[in-house]
Amino acid sequence: VQPDMYPGNCWAFKGSQGYLVVRLSMKIYPTAFTLEHIPKTLSPTGNITSAPRNFSVYGLDDEYQEEGKLLGEYVYDQDGEPLQMFPVMEENEDAFQIVELRIFSNWGHAEYTCLYRFRVHGKPA
Repeated sequence: VQPDMYPGNCWAFKGSQGYLVVRLSMKIYPTAFTLEHIPKTLSPTGNITSAPRNFSVYGLDDEYQEEGKLLGEYVYDQDGEPLQMFPVMEENEDAFQIVELRIFSNWGHAEYTCLYRFRVHGKPA
């Protein structure tokens, strides 16, 4: 979502729930997703409570579709590596050009949640 990983240089949204819809350059068969946040060691406060915690990813046929195809439900581990990869968990034979990242909670920050990088991996359709 952002070109670098400097603390605070993120796409922030109010609260702990939000979503991001991404249009890929081509239709793909998704295989995995990566979510990246700064490590605790780079955080000025020494914690990353604004990092996403519980999230899911959906494949959409178009940007107007309200309920896409669930590709997986995941937890970003605040004590893990800054870059974490999550395989597609739901059996799926569809190709998608639009992917929705839905965040349900963060690691405790009361005001906002920060997204640094979200990547979609897959095979071209």
